Amino acid sequence: MTGVLPIVLVEARKIVQALLLSGKEYMCVMKLHGEAKEEHVRKVLREFEDMIYQRPPLRSSVKRRLRTRRIYYIDFLEMEGRNVLFRVGCEGGTYIRKLCYDIGEVLGCAAHMQELRRTRAGPFVENGDLVTLHDVAYWFMEWQQQKEESILKKFIQPMENALALVPKIYIRDSAVDAICHGANLTAPGVLSLETQINEGSTVAVLSLKCEAVALVKAVASTEEILNMEHGVVAKPKRVLMRRGTYPKCWKSGGA
Repeated sequence: MTGVLPIVLVEARKIVQALLLSGKEYMCVMKLHGEAKEEHVRKVLREFEDMIYQRPPLRSSVKRRLRTRRIYYIDFLEMEGRNVLFRVGCEGGTYIRKLCYDIGEVLGCAAHMQELRRTRAGPFVENGDLVTLHDVAYWFMEWQQQKEESILKKFIQPMENALALVPKIYIRDSAVDAICHGANLTAPGVLSLETQINEGSTVAVLSLKCEAVALVKAVASTEEILNMEHGVVAKPKRVLMRRGTYPKCWKSGGA
């Protein structure tokens, strides 16, 4: 497989789980084992645009238990002989080789994944501000010689870019250090928030300077949070900012 592969460094490793769960897009060449009409292939591809059941293949990094994954779209692009080219947008954790196998079963001629290219991983797209490994090697050598921070910015992006598609809550400066110490986020600390936050969803907490503070689990929806004056709105999952980055504005239990 080729294409987009986000790589995280140092403190940014804490957001890996958020990236793993984010949506993906692939360009896939599926090889049919028998003859099939293009009209039939188009029809069957559309039937997979929904929640599907998948059992990971034998060669996989997870347990082989039945699970559901959402296929957001499958766009038929072209067909040449027994080779079918399509674009698929799916939920993180979807196995495209298993998807090809299942499509072949429905077609009645069997099929396998011939080639695969990831064109999007979360907010990162193939035609965006991404770099090749050759670019990384070149700019790293330049940085080793000149030691200028501006060179690093040519191939290393801020951690916050990876959270572009995660719903966000913006908090007061006075609440930042408490969150960094693992405290629950309460309503008085919230200044603004985005829509589409649901109870149980993963949310990114940001400072007023748009710095990533933590990943939290919402215990209320956007509408409920907006109407809250007191109480917990989210519980910590992963602290992203170092303690002491913002001044302490809270009292400890023994104070």
